[in-house]
Amino acid sequence: MNNPIWLMTSAFKRYSLDEIIQKAKEVGSQGLEICVFPNDGSRSDHVATHLDYDHFGPEQAKKLLEQFNREGLRFSIGSYENLIGGDPQERVKNQNHLLKLIRIAHLCGGSKQDINVGTFVGYNDELGVQDGGFEKNLYEYKRIFEPIIKYAEDLGVTITYENCPMEGWRAKSWPFTFNNLPGTLAARKLMYTLIPSKAHGETYDPSHDVWQHINPCDVIRHTDLSRLHRVHVKATRNLNNASSIYWGAMYPKQYVNPELAQAAGIPNVAHDWDRHPYEAMLPGFGGNDSMDWRAFLETLMEVGFDKPFVIENEAANSAHTGNIGATMQGFRAATLCLSPIVWPLKEEVGYQYQNNLPDYETGEVRDVPVVTMRELLG
Repeated sequence: MNNPIWLMTSAFKRYSLDEIIQKAKEVGSQGLEICVFPNDGSRSDHVATHLDYDHFGPEQAKKLLEQFNREGLRFSIGSYENLIGGDPQERVKNQNHLLKLIRIAHLCGGSKQDINVGTFVGYNDELGVQDGGFEKNLYEYKRIFEPIIKYAEDLGVTITYENCPMEGWRAKSWPFTFNNLPGTLAARKLMYTLIPSKAHGETYDPSHDVWQHINPCDVIRHTDLSRLHRVHVKATRNLNNASSIYWGAMYPKQYVNPELAQAAGIPNVAHDWDRHPYEAMLPGFGGNDSMDWRAFLETLMEVGFDKPFVIENEAANSAHTGNIGATMQGFRAATLCLSPIVWPLKEEVGYQYQNNLPDYETGEVRDVPVVTMRELLG
């Protein structure tokens, strides 16, 4: 196995891309998933924007590719928003933003250079609460994403969905915590059946299955490898605390009137993300998590996965401290944890990635205008 280990730039929202590139090299990383969240987006938890998406053309693409060639790094881009639910105006803005990123990936060479666009799908809760709401979401996904994927396919770009259920995307009083359609393997297989194009696939984050008490190795064995383009590296420690004792692990903790909860002597929901008893971690940093990383990586080796591992640092003891030193320590620890399993052993050096990839091609690419969902939907 000789998989590259990348960093996701969401942990560096206060830093420029040039600065992040240097930090990636300090850690020993081989690439970046460049976050390009909308500057006027509705999310407050992820706001990193490391490309000027409104002023990006062939010249900017050429400069970006040349920069990454000089630094010996690779990249993809991503923005993770609700594209089929939430506020109607916001969802259209999110859809149009995704179209801009697809164009950027195309200008940089797209799938031929393994430059993909990572995204969420989201969930339409107005449909979801109805009888048959999940299936209604599937067809709403098809209505919105079929023209998006056709646009990406025509430009030679692959879209990848991340499987976080986004349990905190609704208010803490909302009864359900499934807010992103590709949050389960079954949903992803249904999505590929509805839209068979190979221009969409997935970025699998095993941590989201771990806190749902699912073995990620089993998920990988039932995943179509041709759809698996990235693996997000993030760990989870399942907590056996009062929340799980009182509320169980099958359903989310439910919010009730604080005075009633206090009188009953039960734990209440503290905030929107306090719905399931787990703690975000990084492998190899600050203690054991609830996942067998060696078994997971060996399973990926068995099925022949040869794409990047992208460290997504949302650890409570690392990036979420707001301390850049702790953030960098978390990235280093995760890289060292993975390296003996995913990199070959080199004499006198230890485990080291063997870079055998050619430089990015920087020749002329056909420019295309920015399009909107109104144009795609007619």
